[in-house]
Amino acid sequence: MEHYTMNLTLKVWRQKNAKSEGHLETYQVSDISSEMSFLEMFDVLNEQLIRDGKEPIAFDHDCREGICGMCSMYINGKPHGPWQANTTCQLHMRAFKDGDTIVVEPWRANAFPVVKDLVVDRTAFDRIIQAGGYVSVNTGNAVDGNAIPIEKDKADAAFAAAMCIGCGACVAACKNSSAMLFLSAKVSHLALLPQGAPERKSRVVNMVAQMDKEGFGACTNTGACEAACPKEISLSNIARLNQEYLTASLVSEK
Repeated sequence: MEHYTMNLTLKVWRQKNAKSEGHLETYQVSDISSEMSFLEMFDVLNEQLIRDGKEPIAFDHDCREGICGMCSMYINGKPHGPWQANTTCQLHMRAFKDGDTIVVEPWRANAFPVVKDLVVDRTAFDRIIQAGGYVSVNTGNAVDGNAIPIEKDKADAAFAAAMCIGCGACVAACKNSSAMLFLSAKVSHLALLPQGAPERKSRVVNMVAQMDKEGFGACTNTGACEAACPKEISLSNIARLNQEYLTASLVSEK
């Protein structure tokens, strides 16, 4: 793969806190390697700002391996940037060309208030998960892997749903700032498994109630969430969530 360097113009959102007004600031970065990750390029920019006596740009990151979901950046109008099924930390600069202008913003959602610059508060997701409560299974001695027979198609679907990393790209991509794809993934991976059966009905009712309380918008099935998801969580999970919620609601009314 050909290696090259580039000079870029960055327009980055700067905002002191949730209550202050934000704005885009323009920066120039030079000799950026095509093999750098997007976050490594931001490291270079921050080192440049520190050398110039300016405040570095705040952005979230942790594992830098596409696992933790921290690297939430809205890049040129797309959550996590131009590559499909990819997190910001795994986006490499070869996705851009010399002379490009790149606009970087935080997630835009009332339920994700800006903390500073590109950092948003995503603890609403944590509270939704907490609302689901515990799974009442015996966590004592380890059991054999095949002790509880599970149909392969259900096991595969549960595993695919469990791949959700809670990054919030689905919310950022949705015109309504809906969290339905995230919630449906969390509900589905337990609803599909026998281990999740005891709290199955209360879990979905409580999690949906918490999602609404957090102020996320409604789902209108445009599919933008699935298209932006770095782990390719399927829209079919939303259908499953609706089914789970309807079933739980009907049972609770009896």
